[in-house]
Amino acid sequence: MRRIFKSPVLQFFTAVTLAGTATSSSATHAVNDRDQQQQTSENRMQQHPYVGMWVTDDGRVRHELLPNGRYDEARGNRESAYRGRYEVIGRHIEYWDDTGFTADGDFVDGNTLHHGGMVLRRK
Repeated sequence: MRRIFKSPVLQFFTAVTLAGTATSSSATHAVNDRDQQQQTSENRMQQHPYVGMWVTDDGRVRHELLPNGRYDEARGNRESAYRGRYEVIGRHIEYWDDTGFTADGDFVDGNTLHHGGMVLRRK
């Protein structure tokens, strides 16, 4: 096999360029795969029956379950008092607050959520 580039410097730069192209391509595929998984998760959550606003009868606590698997909880006058991610398995919901706090609850029916000793209703 004949060498195209006789200079070791040119050989080095050619190897680095080709390796960079392969790495860039792999990184692009990884990002695309992650974006597709996120989109699939968001599509699944958008179709989930519990997405939306849940409020205590006195209006003091308000959970908004967002279609992207995130939630935003308001308490009294404090908008966005707690934010984080959630996951629903069957009628059970698990919350992971961005600060590390965890909680859970259960959907009694399509319009009632029991969470932390509270009853929240769909709005």
